[in-house]
Amino acid sequence: MTQHSSSTLTRATPTQFLVGVGPSRADRLARIGLRTAGDLLFCFPRDYEFPAPPERIDRIREGEPVSLVGTITDAELISRSPGKSVFGAIVENETGAVRLLFFNQPFRAEQLTIDRRVMISGEAKLNGLRFEFVHPKVTYLDDDQTMTTPQILPVYPLTEGVKQLEMRRIVGGIVDELASQLNEVLPESLRDRATDALRDSGINLRQPLPDITTAMRQIHSPDDRDHLRGARTRLAFQELLVMQLALAIRRRRLTTDLRSSAMPVDPMLDARITNRFPFKLTDDQVAAIRQISIDMSRQFPMNRLLQGDVGSGKTVVAIYAMMLAVGHGNQAVLMAPTEVLARQHYQTLRQILDASRVRIGLLCGSLSAGEKRQTLADTASGNLDLLVGTQALLHGLEFKRLGLCVIDEQHKFGVGQRVRLRGGGVDPHYLVMSATPIPRSVAMTIFGDTDLTTIKEKPPGRGAVKTYLGRDEWRKRWWDFVRTQLKEGRQAFVVAPRVTASKEPSSAEDASSEDVSSVESIYQQLRADQFSEFTVGLLHGRLSPDEKQSLMQQFAEGEIDVLVTTTVIEVGIDVPNATVMTIMGAERFGLAQLHQLRGRVSRGSHTGHVCVFTDGNQSPEEYERLTVFESTDDGFELAEADFKMRGPGDVFSAKQSGMPPMRIANVIEDLDVLQVARMIAQELVDEDPELDNPDLEGLKKQLMSRYGRQLELGDVA
Repeated sequence: MTQHSSSTLTRATPTQFLVGVGPSRADRLARIGLRTAGDLLFCFPRDYEFPAPPERIDRIREGEPVSLVGTITDAELISRSPGKSVFGAIVENETGAVRLLFFNQPFRAEQLTIDRRVMISGEAKLNGLRFEFVHPKVTYLDDDQTMTTPQILPVYPLTEGVKQLEMRRIVGGIVDELASQLNEVLPESLRDRATDALRDSGINLRQPLPDITTAMRQIHSPDDRDHLRGARTRLAFQELLVMQLALAIRRRRLTTDLRSSAMPVDPMLDARITNRFPFKLTDDQVAAIRQISIDMSRQFPMNRLLQGDVGSGKTVVAIYAMMLAVGHGNQAVLMAPTEVLARQHYQTLRQILDASRVRIGLLCGSLSAGEKRQTLADTASGNLDLLVGTQALLHGLEFKRLGLCVIDEQHKFGVGQRVRLRGGGVDPHYLVMSATPIPRSVAMTIFGDTDLTTIKEKPPGRGAVKTYLGRDEWRKRWWDFVRTQLKEGRQAFVVAPRVTASKEPSSAEDASSEDVSSVESIYQQLRADQFSEFTVGLLHGRLSPDEKQSLMQQFAEGEIDVLVTTTVIEVGIDVPNATVMTIMGAERFGLAQLHQLRGRVSRGSHTGHVCVFTDGNQSPEEYERLTVFESTDDGFELAEADFKMRGPGDVFSAKQSGMPPMRIANVIEDLDVLQVARMIAQELVDEDPELDNPDLEGLKKQLMSRYGRQLELGDVA
């Protein structure tokens, strides 16, 4: 095997050919995605160790973190039995002496030799008249090396068989060789511009943002906290700027390269649409309609995200937009994530547009082949004005004159599925809706090319919802309360996380307990015991579409008192008389999902009641999540709390958004940096729409390689 010298080392060099790695260690590094020298260069520390400043030995206090510099004056390895040993050493300086102890680490005898200068860091305990350090951190010093401030140590992600000291040595060698080879994509003028903006936003930068070579050296081996802050800010800013540039260019394309039908609204058309609603619109709905109407009056596509808490009336706003499109002789389509929700939207539109000349169609999986062919033909010929459906709309669908595409519960599809449907040679306006409030940082990233409208106000007359985090001893009392509600004429949901029961241990002591958090086991129990005098229905995703639709219809018409269900009722189900919900195995649900489920019992004028029970083995993090859910019913507060608890995680994963993951930026911690990056990106695109300035060539190449395909920016290259 040939190991590469510094003259031949590149970012593409496989790790097995790096000095000190080899095939075995390379296989271990590959488990965490580190296959090349470049991977190691960009393997940023996940944390840092900040040893305490060196102290005089005669000033050490027991139990307090401390560092000290000295020379080893005595050392001894004692083997007590095979595999067990104690290594002890004495470290002295002009202020005193301390003892070091290492258990079962015989290799220390070869490292901590007499006359070796070291810096040790840890907490001391007084043993007799001498302080003692057990397994302290040790830094080996050259004979003439002074150490006034201990070196900040990077903490890298590890895999089995690779130690932290080894990772520091391997990465350190790569940084020494390759950091100076990196191309600078942020010219000095842009770094200075960003430094001023970041300082204005309140970020404490002692020096201007460093060049890329300095930033890479300081992120891996910082001189001090100020240099570390500057290096990390520069790298996070660059990563966020590249993304925001891509989004800014995409936003600009929507207003320059694409053409849509202009659909202005006048007082007469507004009155014709508004009079169709049998209720007064809220102020938030009116404001949202005004924003959407302005967008649709232009000759380039609207690209707007309409977000609102559960029950805030987003669908009404979408219906207004669809009727505005039809009023101008265009077609409109509404895509929902499930057939149950699609059918509900279809029925809502039929009721609102009853006795009108608007022709409405439904396209979903349960239709017969003949019905699908007819709907497709009517859509292509223009015989249908409004079409409602599921993802079936994505396949083989043609419109004669599509003017508006509405996507409900966009998070169920993922950004990659917000495809462009065309009809009549123009690009449609796009309105995507979400009942899962989106944190500001996320809205500025994965939806950075989209205008945002928020509805917070709920329609008048909606009942409040009370939420309880149930305890095991409450179960009987809770079921008694639910029966009382049923006898008063209300209806109830019981939600479980899975369809069938499974065998899995609930605790270390009981490895044979049955998982009762399944709709089938709960349905059998409740029907036979707690609700034997009521009609109990069972709904889950394995039923056929016709069976699901029939059950929901029976529940909506009051023929079923208690519906035991999985999360198929999570979105859009509207049964005002259902005011009680019990969620079993609640630790298995996320905050957003719990809040969506709770929204099913706030549809009418009666007070709603939601009680969540766990299987009894929730983690501290799961308990914290449920406590937050109990304490607030504000979806926007819950979204922020959920995002902070989960971290960025899959926000940028290909599954959810089609966007590459962040290497170093964290949209929670770096929100201020993100806002500056967004501002500067928009300024750069306004000044130079195609980024033709030679100084920006490297930046342009980086955004194209990272986001060009995901955001369809090929024409910018």
